[in-house]
Amino acid sequence: MQQLIEGVHHFQNIGFRQQQALFERLARGQNPEACFITCSDSRIDPNLITNAAPGQLFIVRNPGNVVPCYGTPNNSAMAAVEFAVAVLGVKDVILCGHNYCGAMKGVIHPESIKELRTLTDWLHHCDSTAEIIKDHYHHLEGEDLYTVAAEENVLVQLEHLRSLPVIASRLSRGLINLHAWMYKIETGEVFVYESTVGQFKPLAEASQSPGVIQPAR
Repeated sequence: MQQLIEGVHHFQNIGFRQQQALFERLARGQNPEACFITCSDSRIDPNLITNAAPGQLFIVRNPGNVVPCYGTPNNSAMAAVEFAVAVLGVKDVILCGHNYCGAMKGVIHPESIKELRTLTDWLHHCDSTAEIIKDHYHHLEGEDLYTVAAEENVLVQLEHLRSLPVIASRLSRGLINLHAWMYKIETGEVFVYESTVGQFKPLAEASQSPGVIQPAR
């Protein structure tokens, strides 16, 4: 904790002063370029991954980068996305999963988190992911299985995202783009889903606007 306190002092005395004009401008309002939905995992830093400055990303985080379907009570993820799109005018929504995801281990092995009742309830929003893994990936195990689960979960949660009226309306008019990303912790690589080939590919090799999901999966 002491290191964090020292970090605050460093920011106030050095970091803030170096970007004071930026923060003064941000105090008057925000105009983010994208809404970035990702996991709560401490190893994932959206601003670091994208080299984004304060104010560029509207970030939504929770265990497993989950977006419960529209109409789900107490849906903070949907509420945040709705605000980003309808109020702030965001035209790109990125849903980013990652490897070594503890939430995905809980999805595949629910018995391992049975004492964590709140987390167990939350991960029921990944039930479709669990079924896909059970039906199609029983030949995999260990980290390979968890990584595939994280990839499939990104696509499942994007389908949930489509159920939000402001998203559905804008998609029908071509006014918004949905992006499916995967982040590899040990290499820093970002992979994007290409719906034309049905695979995640390195961002540098993406043939279209990186990770834009065109037709419904």
